[in-house]
Amino acid sequence: MRIIVHGGAGSPPDEPDDRQQVLDEAAAAGAAETDPTEAVRAAIRTLEADPWFNAGVGSAVQSDGYIRTDAGLMTDDREAGAACSMPGVEAAIDVARLVKEETPHVLLSGVHAVDLAEAYDVETGVDLWSERMQEKWDELDEYPDGDKRGHAEWVSERFGGDPEGERGPDDDTDNAPADRDHDTVGAVATDGEDIAAATSTGGRWLALAGRVGDVPQIGSGFYCSEVGGVSATGAGEDIARLNLSRRASQFLEDGLDAQQAADAALAEFGDLVDGSAGVIVMTPDGEFGEAYNSDAMQTAVDGSL
Repeated sequence: MRIIVHGGAGSPPDEPDDRQQVLDEAAAAGAAETDPTEAVRAAIRTLEADPWFNAGVGSAVQSDGYIRTDAGLMTDDREAGAACSMPGVEAAIDVARLVKEETPHVLLSGVHAVDLAEAYDVETGVDLWSERMQEKWDELDEYPDGDKRGHAEWVSERFGGDPEGERGPDDDTDNAPADRDHDTVGAVATDGEDIAAATSTGGRWLALAGRVGDVPQIGSGFYCSEVGGVSATGAGEDIARLNLSRRASQFLEDGLDAQQAADAALAEFGDLVDGSAGVIVMTPDGEFGEAYNSDAMQTAVDGSL
């Protein structure tokens, strides 16, 4: 098994060596599996369980003070499953897999996705707050109140800001909030024939309650076909508008290799929007590529064919 794993595109993280160690462990867990779906699942579960990353435990907080998780999974036969807006679900990737394998659908949301998780013994009601996120939430100078309109107005000033700096999109800074969001996790794996790609996230800091970004959207946060698999990370709204993962796959279809496809997708992304993003790409022969336009994106590669 050959696997590449990412820990999100954004600013240089705190304690990069510690985070890299967890990414290496995640890649090793995936490489030890014999099936690509199991490989990406094992890798992502390792990261969802670790508070260093914005997936599962340690996820970002939405405007109503709740944490909701999203994930998506796809295989090279174009079978896919995704789940989103799930409070209390650490193993978002497992729910995405349930949608893919146990239902005729490709996306399930909210409490209904949580109910499916519970029906298939995926743990629910998990405390997803990390110490760091709790401290940052507690340090906010004000909280939204009133109806959804009040929340929307509050979020418009803060969405996407860095939990470390609490800056919003109107700040006059060269380091825009989208460039500081990071830690969505993803993986692509192949056994030399079959491929799987998956992405998992806790969303973005101080999004409107119920917001869904790119991660559970096929072609945006993840994509897989016979030519290769892709997982994306970064400014979710921009990624979704441009279907970044699908574009990287199309570059593979055009004959580019994995690194060229990653580079081409990010170059096109940068030409069209101001947001930051990153992608990892892997082909059936285990060739891989990665590209990002943020300050950093940590990855790990393990295994052989």
